Amino acid sequence: MQLEELKSAVAAARSSGLLLESSAANLLELSAGSSDPVVHSSIAELVSTAQWTELNDRFFKKLAFGTSGLRGRTIGKIITSAERGNAAPDDRPQFPCVGTNALNFFNLTRANRGFAKFLTDYWQREGLPGRPSVVFSHDTRHFAREFAEFSAKIMTESGVDVWLFSSHRPTPELSFAVRHVNATGGVMLTASHNPAHDNGYKAYFKDGDPILEPVATGILDEVNAVESDQYTPLPPEQRGQLRTFGTEIDDAYLARLKGVMLQPGLLEKAKGLKIIYTAIHGTGGVFVPTVLSSLGFNFLTVPAQDIPDGRFPTVVSPNPENASALQMALDLAEQEHADIVIGTDPDCDRMGVAVRDRSGRMQLITGNQIGSLMAWYRLKTFFELGILTESNKDHAVVVKTFVTTQLQDTIAHSFGVLCVNTLTGFKFIGGKLGKYENALPADIRARYRSLTDSESRDARLAHSRFFVFGGEESYGYLGADWIRDKDGNGAVVMFAELAAYAASRNLTIPDLLDEVFSTFGVFVEHTESPEFPGADGAQKIRRLVESYAASPPTFLDGTAVTRMTHFGQQDVFDEEGDLIPRENMLITELADGRRFAVRPSGTEPKVKFYFFASRKPAPGESLPISDIPAIRTDVRASIDRLWSEVKADIARRLEA
Repeated sequence: MQLEELKSAVAAARSSGLLLESSAANLLELSAGSSDPVVHSSIAELVSTAQWTELNDRFFKKLAFGTSGLRGRTIGKIITSAERGNAAPDDRPQFPCVGTNALNFFNLTRANRGFAKFLTDYWQREGLPGRPSVVFSHDTRHFAREFAEFSAKIMTESGVDVWLFSSHRPTPELSFAVRHVNATGGVMLTASHNPAHDNGYKAYFKDGDPILEPVATGILDEVNAVESDQYTPLPPEQRGQLRTFGTEIDDAYLARLKGVMLQPGLLEKAKGLKIIYTAIHGTGGVFVPTVLSSLGFNFLTVPAQDIPDGRFPTVVSPNPENASALQMALDLAEQEHADIVIGTDPDCDRMGVAVRDRSGRMQLITGNQIGSLMAWYRLKTFFELGILTESNKDHAVVVKTFVTTQLQDTIAHSFGVLCVNTLTGFKFIGGKLGKYENALPADIRARYRSLTDSESRDARLAHSRFFVFGGEESYGYLGADWIRDKDGNGAVVMFAELAAYAASRNLTIPDLLDEVFSTFGVFVEHTESPEFPGADGAQKIRRLVESYAASPPTFLDGTAVTRMTHFGQQDVFDEEGDLIPRENMLITELADGRRFAVRPSGTEPKVKFYFFASRKPAPGESLPISDIPAIRTDVRASIDRLWSEVKADIARRLEA
């Protein structure tokens, strides 16, 4: 299809309402700016066959940095002949999905050229010698290795040194590696637990944490300034150097990972504990079996899911919070009479579990419950070991997100430890860790990354804040500050230790959870995520959130609304007095203590609704453990009623 013919067809579709104005503009811009024949052939095929819905989904926007950088489809709902290439019908297409709203070589060029420009400008402003450097890693997803190598090539040709892992590695190791080699930034090619057709470009800055403002805007501005995938590489003498990691980073990361376990001696009292672990075809298989074995845990893996495979062929979705993703592990647990099942997502930054109760039934526990148990155990243990004391506890901290259970606030406060709430996205927890590191004396900061766990802990307890635990409801956890992102490997170690502690007392994990509920109160949370895919869905999401801001509810489920906090319009300060960045999130509080939050997802076409309710014991008392099941049922019923009203309210707002 010739350019004029393409323009004419696009103009006709736009004028008849078949193609959004933004889709038409982005389509023509990509067509004019790309030298890739797959781009031109795919656009021509979709236009000539009038696939306007597909074209709107692919072109209605340009990928922008959200909570995790870039994320989008690499395989379209409709696969063009050019994208299919020489691949068999059941195989992955030879080339990624064409579109400005897709993760492909065009958008990777924009991302890498923009990121390289940002890093180079930063390097020059700081007057630093040599060149900036970036670490690249990837998980097991479709196109991940090609994307990583392609990105490394662009970076070096743009004057940036590159460290590249030799094969797939977990996201937390990327964060660790940035700090270990003192790189200026890092990039992880991953879409975390998204469906198999997605991939992503997750950017990190020099402290090993996902990008925060103003860095995020700085990178985005540079990325948006790149309109073409054509560029002139620097002369050879000005290009960056490409280096591939050997085993040194793996060895260093594994050594620190073992230190996450606080009481290795527990295993002597818990010899009957048996664990089933599944990597769900992802990067968890790189380290989890090794670290569990070296620490002495009795475990088995799921052989069919040990195999790295971006199709994730044995699951509907590679999300370990879903029972279906753990089904093969659950089946093996029944065969082997195992006590717990642990699964990690493809890039091994999230962990989900199932546990056997006293009746012998396996059950999932939520991310809020997992995090609360681990926060409680680590606080309790640090005090029992004498690491935390009455004299230094005001220098300890738990960090969580606003949409994570308030049970963790309650637990931390019971120990006299501060609990700090952040916005959603582990980058904000990482940002707090950076703040605590920067509060150390200059001589300690200069050698901080080389300190042992005990040395860094002592320094923070003396001069700053010691990070005990951090987490978010979406199955992300962190128990150490030598990385700055959630760590599925470390979470496996922490949860396995928790299970060993329970077994040493002849308790199940549900027994332990009931003890926590008895002491601190029964807290129940529930999340709903209505999906609004494509261009039309994005408009619905915007309308819905704007509606809540403009006209908040005043009465729900027979209860008055007492407060609504709009993080996008109000100044909100955290527990340390730091101003929370503006974000399009609302929290509504009811007179009876129930709460719910509304937040558009930063990486998926969803609006997330988070519901919270609790029943606490009277001061100085506890709830009878025998009453816990009935209390949980009552509290959950109050959430169900609230969601039912909110769901009807959503429909009314979208119809208005």
